[in-house]
Formats: sequence, structure tokens, C-alpha cells
Amino acid sequence: MFTGIITHQGRLAASETIGGDRRMTFEVPVDALEGARDGDSMCVSGACLTMLAPADGRFDADVSAETLALTTLGALVPGATVNLEPALRAGDPLGGHLVSGHVDGIARLADRAPDGRAERFGFTVPAGLAKYIATKGSICVDGVSLTVNAVAGERFEVCIIPHTLAVTTLGQLAPGDEVNIEVDMVARYLERLLDAPRSGEGA
Repeated sequence: MFTGIITHQGRLAASETIGGDRRMTFEVPVDALEGARDGDSMCVSGACLTMLAPADGRFDADVSAETLALTTLGALVPGATVNLEPALRAGDPLGGHLVSGHVDGIARLADRAPDGRAERFGFTVPAGLAKYIATKGSICVDGVSLTVNAVAGERFEVCIIPHTLAVTTLGQLAPGDEVNIEVDMVARYLERLLDAPRSGEGA
């Protein structure tokens, strides 16, 4: 479990295809791996990955074919910058919102424009995801917890403050770029509950 508060940025150092999957090696600040052990989770631009041999400012991760197909990780090339957040530990502050690291889909940046000292980003999402996005609700974009400012059809807008632009990869985005999206998990569970059978034992 994560919070959507990015702690570090890293870079993809190497990527090797192995039997349809991919072994990725990430270089990260040394303090990003403080206390990390083999098998711990790291959220990489919104996708939860299992760290292998985390040490000396780098770790490996095996990325499945499904994750490669459903996230932007499949398009990463060595040198690409990624957002990082280690898994939430008991007692850690919940500064953003609860994030699972299970990407729901890919959105595309439509436009960005100044909004005071911040910037307003407009994204388009697949029709199947749009229904889960609500004004003033939470959304995770490339691992970053954001508040939705406006929704219209398959488009939503967020306002990103200078600090977030500086310490995450969002500041590097240009119109047309794709990002990983995770909708608020509460919306998904509510839909499941509403679709559940209403008769019989346990209804």
C-alpha cells in the first residue's frame, strides 16, 4: 500500500526481455533503499513492483507481460526518469490517499497551462475509467496523489503546485505524453457492491 507522495526520483538503467517478461534495473538515490530488503515493494511511476537485490543505489524488478501491456512501463527506455515511493509502513503519515499500485489504465496529457504559480493539466482517459473520476475526488497520476479539479466526459483536470512539478516527473510532461492512472479504490468497491446480487443469504 502507498500514499501517492513521491519520495524520490530514479532512472531506468537497463531493461532485458526474458521469456516474454522483462527484468528492469533501476538506479535510485541510496537513501531511497534505506532498510529495504529483497522482496519489498516499490511504487514505480504508479505501478507496484517487487524489488530484487536492493542495494548500493539500485534494484532489479521482474515486470510481467500484463504490467508491460497495461502500463507505461513497457515503453520505458534506459535513461527514463521514474517516480518512486516505498511501501507504506505502520506509523507512516498518510499524506496523500490510499494507493494500491495497481494501475487501472493509461491517460494522455491533452494540455497544460499556467494557473497562478501552479499549472493546470488536462488529461483524457479511456471511457471505461471516466466514470470513476469525480470532482474533488482523488486520483493517482504516475504514482502522484492529486485532487481532481474538474471532470467533463472523458477529460479531467488537476492543478499541480510548483513543488510537485519540481520533485516528480509530471513537470517533464508534454501534450500527448501518456501516464499511468489509478482511480480511487473506494469508487471501484462501491461499484462492485452495487452490482452484487441483492437476494439470498448475505444480501
